Amino acid sequence: MRHPIRSLVLLAGVALAFGRLSAQTPPARVAIVGATLVDGNGGTPLRDAVLVLDGARIAQVGARGAVTIPPGADEVDARGRWIVPGLIDTNVHLSLYGGQNDRYESLVRYQPRQDEIVLEAAQIDLRYGVTTVRDSYGALLPLTSVRDRIARGEQVGARILAAGNILGWSGPYSFSFSRVTTPLTLFQEQMNDYIAQGGGEELMAMDPQELRKAIDAYIDKRPDFLKYGGTSHFSEPTFIGFSPEAQRVIVDAGHARNLFVETHSTSVEGLRVSIAAGIDGIQHPELLDGREMPDDLVKVIVDRGLNCSMLASTIAGPAWKRHLKAKDEAEKKRADAEKEARRPAREKTSSERRKEAADAGADLEMRRANAQKLIRAGCRVTPGTDSYWAAAPEFTRTPKPIDQDHGIGTILAIEGLVELGMTPSQAIVAATRNGAMAARGLKDFGTLEAGKLADVVLLTADPLADISNLRNVAAVIKEGRVVDRARLPASRVLSVAPAATTGTKAF
Repeated sequence: MRHPIRSLVLLAGVALAFGRLSAQTPPARVAIVGATLVDGNGGTPLRDAVLVLDGARIAQVGARGAVTIPPGADEVDARGRWIVPGLIDTNVHLSLYGGQNDRYESLVRYQPRQDEIVLEAAQIDLRYGVTTVRDSYGALLPLTSVRDRIARGEQVGARILAAGNILGWSGPYSFSFSRVTTPLTLFQEQMNDYIAQGGGEELMAMDPQELRKAIDAYIDKRPDFLKYGGTSHFSEPTFIGFSPEAQRVIVDAGHARNLFVETHSTSVEGLRVSIAAGIDGIQHPELLDGREMPDDLVKVIVDRGLNCSMLASTIAGPAWKRHLKAKDEAEKKRADAEKEARRPAREKTSSERRKEAADAGADLEMRRANAQKLIRAGCRVTPGTDSYWAAAPEFTRTPKPIDQDHGIGTILAIEGLVELGMTPSQAIVAATRNGAMAARGLKDFGTLEAGKLADVVLLTADPLADISNLRNVAAVIKEGRVVDRARLPASRVLSVAPAATTGTKAF
């Protein structure tokens, strides 16, 4: 039966055709009729489609006339709209986990509110149509607590998969994570242990048998996947982390418990060692200590079907424009300094050359070139953002660029994939089907197919004509429930409410 008025308010994102959102409201039986459907598999979009949702799952999907709408189902008139699967970000950071200066002050003050902060980030992501996120480094305990509450329907938010610590590194105030060598406060030492959860620097000294036992103990704490430090966190120089044998132990331990295992390996040789260990995925594979990715390494990544979570939002879009501006300014400043120099010419030191390269953004340019190379080769790419919390508003001195903000950062990353060489259709596949593969969830989500969970985003404009139309969200549905986007996040701890705006592109 048709409810045209209710359909219109759904698509305006103001009211909810399925009833006012609550964790207890059962999903409805609904037929969304007349939209153009982009199913996430990369094929031709289906025009004048019918998508039937029955409870939390998709019951039918097909062209009008080929689908029988069940008696009693609410019909939503979605003509002039587009439907895509819920989006997936494969590299986020929902919790507070450290940082210096104003971020350190924020951590000290807000550490007791980690559960609220994780939920706040997950709700901001969901508001933008990001229905699943993979948190690749953070505080495991609040992450799994909030993950479970969302999964049970007690809270509304993006579906969370969490790795917790990056195995082999300790917390944010350790040498392995941030090269801290000064004496620590008691709070900093406690934070290192809180993040590491027994999977920190001590793993580096273990023999294979001890390491396997430690990894099993870490898995008992219920992470959804494992991420380990194949190399050091820092660059220049980048050190290889675990030995080849130790990396195989970590990968085998994860696979024995049916977990996806990925690496942070940011040098060419470090990445080779991790791939040989049998990993399933690579975080930011484009980042290789300023080096070009060799052709043979690209081929191995493609041939093995490794998932490559790419930090596209940091090498495209606003970030790339900032780089070009900063590069011009740095070159002008250097040229002026050399003109005015009143010293004899001499060979520059290696430190001076590295600084000049850093000022010119040489590493960022190489990251962009590597990303484009991987895309051209047909690598299985997913969007990642490294989205994180900056300082709390009351401590912030310099606002963080939006490239790595929750929600909008993911959209910028998907847009960035197109800037880097993908078609809009390929970028949507990267953010849906490929993301679900990285989450080991493709049987349940990632594409719009009968039997899968009803994670759906309705748009007011065509994302295949312009990928930025992913910003034009009319409605978000997660597991058959329409999300009241206007009410998210339900509680603000670290985010600031946006200024009053009109139109669908502003959040």
